[in-house]
Amino acid sequence: MCGIAGFCDFHKNTTSSVLHKMTDALTHRGPNDSGYELKENPFATIGLGQRRLSIIDLSVNGKQPMHFDNLTIIFNGEIYNYQEIKDELLLEGYQFNSTSDTEVILKGYHRWGEDVVNRFIGMFVFIIYDNDKQEITICRDRAGVKPLYYYKNDGLVLFASELKSLHQHPSFYKEIDVNSLSLFLQYSYIPAPHTIFKNTYKLKPAHYLKLDLQTQKITESRYWDVCDYYNKPTLNISDEEAIEEVEKLLKSAYEYRMVADVPVGLFLSGGYDSTSVAAILQKNRSEKLKTFTIGYNEAGYNEAPEAKKIASYLGTDHHEWIIGAKEAEDVFHKLPEIYDEPFADNSVVPTALVSKLASRYVKVSLSADGGDEVFAGYNKFNQSICYTESVPAFMQSFFGNVMSYINPENIPYFNKQYNFATRYKKMQHIWQQKSPTAAMKYISQYITEDEASTFIKHKYEGYKTNFESEEKLYGGVNTLNKLLAIDYQTFLVDNNLVKVDRATMSVGLEGREPMLDHRIIEFVSQLPAHLKIRNQTNKYILKQIVHKYVPQQLMDRPKMPFIAPLTLWFKDELKEKIQYYLSEEKLNESGLFNNHSVIKLSRDYLEGKKITYQKVWNILVFQLWYERWMKQAA
Repeated sequence: MCGIAGFCDFHKNTTSSVLHKMTDALTHRGPNDSGYELKENPFATIGLGQRRLSIIDLSVNGKQPMHFDNLTIIFNGEIYNYQEIKDELLLEGYQFNSTSDTEVILKGYHRWGEDVVNRFIGMFVFIIYDNDKQEITICRDRAGVKPLYYYKNDGLVLFASELKSLHQHPSFYKEIDVNSLSLFLQYSYIPAPHTIFKNTYKLKPAHYLKLDLQTQKITESRYWDVCDYYNKPTLNISDEEAIEEVEKLLKSAYEYRMVADVPVGLFLSGGYDSTSVAAILQKNRSEKLKTFTIGYNEAGYNEAPEAKKIASYLGTDHHEWIIGAKEAEDVFHKLPEIYDEPFADNSVVPTALVSKLASRYVKVSLSADGGDEVFAGYNKFNQSICYTESVPAFMQSFFGNVMSYINPENIPYFNKQYNFATRYKKMQHIWQQKSPTAAMKYISQYITEDEASTFIKHKYEGYKTNFESEEKLYGGVNTLNKLLAIDYQTFLVDNNLVKVDRATMSVGLEGREPMLDHRIIEFVSQLPAHLKIRNQTNKYILKQIVHKYVPQQLMDRPKMPFIAPLTLWFKDELKEKIQYYLSEEKLNESGLFNNHSVIKLSRDYLEGKKITYQKVWNILVFQLWYERWMKQAA
């Protein structure tokens, strides 16, 4: 695990000192070691840098950049089945100088080329420079657990694990993309491949990026697609057969994520996802697993008691931290540093704090992200189907058209209800389009596109995202599986995985996502919908597996989101932050917003009107980000 950075400068102006700065901006991701290499060739100057967090092969033999024959590699991530691949390569006559997975990737690429990725079980971004072919290849893992940003403009290509690294190059031009700002306000994150800056992109999951040094041409290609598995015929399988196979896959995936030469722990919320990881791993171990939980004094948000019960039943070595507004404020001003692109998920605070807690005891912590997306845990799936498929199409058209003529602010009683105008507009759009996938898109928005245009001063054009990727799914795919496929390509990768990667790496902790083992999604995607949601019970099949390990009465409780009580704190202890950052003076600094609209929103919120705090939080987070990355020197 580490941070990687580099460049390809066709003007040959970039120096070694710039490479050092770009790489060392990622020291938090790799505090144990560093490596830098500048290469001159007839076409360009190439820089490759790495900051290392030593997890597998702690010796100097694992140092990067690493070389073999005509290839040089830098790598971020873990290949959990590297030993099996190494055994194959040994039979092919390859010899090894280390016990690292980096050397396995390098020599596997030498032997099989791009096809080597199909052998990997893991999370990864690797960058390989081929001196013979004069090309650079960048590859990202299937789910997108590990990040990669790149910038291309005027004969310069930059790439790095985080945006903050790109800021270190003197030719990186920071021009805000207003189209991306609109996406951020709507979703609280910016969907790939877009970023907050023009000419700057995220490499999409399961993609290769190739840069031909002779022609300067960049090509992008996909090597795996979750939609391919949802498009396969639904399996004709019994409950018992499905449960047996899924449990076998979970056990394999979870055990692979324990491969390390350092201590490993796991985040435990007490919900089904994290409990499945803890229960399966603790089952046949005499050594107690270390588990970590964040809690709050505010009862409606506090999962700590439930997590403690599960930990006690399983016999883990459990650690909890009850936090309040003081701890939240300490994290508050660090958020733009941790998340160097605007990012406003409402659980960034507890995620950062549980990572800090775990880092005191272990160097690797397992998380259970992906369970909701793979096994259908979110209510938005149920809602999207209910709103569209339980209402006749002619009635949806009628309601949608009538609603377009009525201003929700003028409807007595209802206009005083929580977030009514926004919910009204969402339902109008949902019924006008009569599509479950469109319904999920609108349900996923905190601020509608129409609302975003009232907050942003400048005109913009909407970007297409993977929310509009239904055309990749064949007609035979059932509705629930369509929703799951889209959520896997949007909210999972650009929200949840960003949240955990940046929070864990900010404290030098490696986060691993066992539920995102590609073998799990490849099988579960083919299961019938009734094994995912049955009789309004979400995650049906996963729950049946967990109940083998933990009594159902310990698990049965309403699903509780992993969020901090910001809605309470920002009306009390942290109120002044809203007043300061959403003031006329601070809004004028960027010149991006319609000040009147933003100030009215924040004033109405603080006066207790029924407005979702997430709207205020999104703009507040952007203001914090702007102050750090546009006003201050990087």
